[in-house]
Amino acid sequence: QVQLVESGGGLVQPGGSLRLSCAASGFILNNFAIGWFRQAPGKEREGVSCISRSNSSTINADSMKGRFTISRDNAKKTVYLQMNSLKPEDTAVYYCAAKRRSDVCYNYGMDYWGKGTLVTVSS
Repeated sequence: QVQLVESGGGLVQPGGSLRLSCAASGFILNNFAIGWFRQAPGKEREGVSCISRSNSSTINADSMKGRFTISRDNAKKTVYLQMNSLKPEDTAVYYCAAKRRSDVCYNYGMDYWGKGTLVTVSS
């Protein structure tokens, strides 16, 4: 059974850091591009970052560049999103998703999705 499970969310103060994890099971992680997406209250889901099968990574928005880093550990079947210098506008539910035989991520074209983890940035 294919499963993606996010963890690591929580409440953090502005300027703080969190590391999100996306644990994969039921498929070979090496064969998939993995993306992080987020959806803030009242807003549409947006792409955050994507990492390809060859570990090339992209950060989607200029507001996240220099603060967010994606990485993967295929042996542990886990993808991480390190988030630093968090801002209140980063508050959202963060999802990871997988796209088979791909090196890019699509907001509406991923094959598998996790259920999300809530990140709240507030003082």
